[in-house]
Amino acid sequence: MTTTVNSDVLTERGEELRSYGQANEDLGKLNEATVDILRQSGVMKLLAPVEYGGTRAHPAEFAETVMKIASLDGAAGWVAGVVGVHPWELELMAPKLQEEIWGADDNTWVSSPYAPMGVVIPTDGGYRFSGHWQFSSGTDHAQWVILGAFIGDAEGKPLMPYESVHVVVPRADYTIVEDSWDVVGLRGTGSKDVIIKDIFVPEYRVINQADLFSGKVARDAGKTDPIHRIPFYSLFPLGLTSAVVGIAEGALHAHLDYQRDRMQVNGFKSIEDPYSMYAVSEAAGEIRASRSAVLDNISRIYDTAAAGREISLEQRAVGRRTQIQAAWRAVAAVDTILSRSGGNGLRMNNPIQRFWRDAHMGLAHAIHVPGPTYHAAVLTELGVEPPANLAAMV
Repeated sequence: MTTTVNSDVLTERGEELRSYGQANEDLGKLNEATVDILRQSGVMKLLAPVEYGGTRAHPAEFAETVMKIASLDGAAGWVAGVVGVHPWELELMAPKLQEEIWGADDNTWVSSPYAPMGVVIPTDGGYRFSGHWQFSSGTDHAQWVILGAFIGDAEGKPLMPYESVHVVVPRADYTIVEDSWDVVGLRGTGSKDVIIKDIFVPEYRVINQADLFSGKVARDAGKTDPIHRIPFYSLFPLGLTSAVVGIAEGALHAHLDYQRDRMQVNGFKSIEDPYSMYAVSEAAGEIRASRSAVLDNISRIYDTAAAGREISLEQRAVGRRTQIQAAWRAVAAVDTILSRSGGNGLRMNNPIQRFWRDAHMGLAHAIHVPGPTYHAAVLTELGVEPPANLAAMV
């Protein structure tokens, strides 16, 4: 059944989604009501092929939708940000694979992760495949998974130099490891381990990572829309950082709601404390600035692609720095908010602390590590091509 994007769902069912935050955390995955809201909202269709009910929307629209969802429930926003990007990549792959995934149900979700925690061994018509991966967000609700792997020799040892691929596998071919997601934040994402033991994967379900990153996969597939001319590491991080910014917005909302009628121990209302109000207002400005930076950055990249111009290495590197900095800036603001929430802000029944934990968990993702990317960005601004170890995620 084909659905259309319906942003009104997040308005009409927003408070309902907010109310499931604790339930999702307790469950260790999204509950079915949350999944239903995400499906009805159409967020997973924004970057999906039109042939399967998608819209190929502007990536800024995707980012804003993820932010909205994350501001209501961090775990739901994170899953939307991760799973929502995958249709963009899958549209570049074989039409036969797309039909297998979405032909019978175009609402099918595909999880990940991309980290090369497995090995594929070439064989007739495809590969033998084994491995053990962590951090498969939303995997309980997905029927397929994209997994990173190295190409190996006959004994299963990665070939040197390393050559990475993305492998797409149906639910029947992998095992989800229950109780493998015991973490401090984003507990509701259900980002569990998955295991594969010596399965056969046909060749059309595998793409070369270097070809994907260089744009060769898109060119070979004849995809010329602006969205498909955006580099992988300009688009994939968007969903994650948008979720972190949205989580920060959720923390701010919860704090303001909590402070509105709060009495301090000195007998004065919190809103009468100019120092706390100044700090919280400054934090709110930092979160708003983070939001603006993320949206402006992806819009500039999209505009470059839409104009038919190449997205330069410098634009990519500086864009990644902007995206990472936005995440760190937003989470630092959440720390300020929490420090002004008093001891009761840390009670487990207060959503402020859950947003705080979710924000820090999101910041811990490899996509938000600043060092190498910051270094690469400044080298490009100096006219120096960064070495591979610094440009690996640019």
